[in-house]
Amino acid sequence: MPAVAPDRPDLLGTPWTGAVIDADLHVNPPSLEAIRPYLARQWLEWIDETGFTAPASLVTKYPPGSSVTCAARWRPADGRTPASDLGLLQEHVLDPLGVERAVISCYWGQDAIRNPDFAAALARAMNDWLVDEWLDRDPRLRATAVVPSHNPADAAAEIDRVGGHPGFVQVFLPLWSPKLYGNRIWLPLFEAIERHDLVAGLHYGGSSEGATTGTGWATWFLEEYVSALGMCWQQLTSMICEGLFQRYPTLRVSLLETGFTWLAPFLWRLDKEWKGLRREVPWVDRLPSDIFREHVKVAVQPIGAGPSPDDLARHVEWLGSDEILMFGSDYPHGHEHPVATLLDVLPEAARAKVMAGNARAHYKLGDG
Repeated sequence: MPAVAPDRPDLLGTPWTGAVIDADLHVNPPSLEAIRPYLARQWLEWIDETGFTAPASLVTKYPPGSSVTCAARWRPADGRTPASDLGLLQEHVLDPLGVERAVISCYWGQDAIRNPDFAAALARAMNDWLVDEWLDRDPRLRATAVVPSHNPADAAAEIDRVGGHPGFVQVFLPLWSPKLYGNRIWLPLFEAIERHDLVAGLHYGGSSEGATTGTGWATWFLEEYVSALGMCWQQLTSMICEGLFQRYPTLRVSLLETGFTWLAPFLWRLDKEWKGLRREVPWVDRLPSDIFREHVKVAVQPIGAGPSPDDLARHVEWLGSDEILMFGSDYPHGHEHPVATLLDVLPEAARAKVMAGNARAHYKLGDG
């Protein structure tokens, strides 16, 4: 493992000296120019003719000036796009934390692309860019593959194209999707994910076919950002109740940039209602919470610690963190609580699992 820099406690908020695997680390294209070399001529001509510069949903999910988009300490003084080159990633996170492995994800709003052929071409280009600019340049990195969000067959084809590359360990699934992920239209996607032994990474972001809430459009970013937790409930309920994990028994799922303090009451409610309604879904053959714990792991940020350490400790106890939670910096996004807030309430035996062990097993990263 790389040597740990002396400022590591400043990033974690604690003098943690054990192994670190970062399960949720973001990278961003500095601009469309970085992606152009990976696109065919017809798409370059299309881009020039239409004036396309970036997908429309990028700035609606991550407003450029917001602290939740980029913490002030990680915003480049020269105006560069945050997290847009390997040097920034190494300087800000990889080297100071002595990271053993880091799973990078790129949300560029590509789910907003409605042209199915351009969406597929853009996904291919972004994955090739991830390989050249990130995976090939730092052996600590593993990546989340970008796939088209509106055509499951094209998504499966892209997984088949890159799934054999040892650097890809996950597939990016935006939280807002055209249909809930338990719907049978997605079966080719999940079949490909399981076939290549990858993780399905359910991540904040995305564009649905309708409004961002169940009853219409939110007015403010704050509303949409908070209501994202409702989409987490809906996606997990769909995936479990539709029998996705019975159909694909080795499927592994990560929840990324969703936090975790909402999970215990959600799982309690799902178990409670299943007991009375399970005749409707006979394939759900055990408690939904047991299915969740067998298949899903959760990156910790945003921690959402609550008003007191006792509140967070109670959530941890209800959830049973030893096998579920994974450290994720969510770099470069800004969050209120450092990981020390969580480590302080974790049982001693759980800390090493949360900081590295759970992610190592979930992503099959070997022994470091």
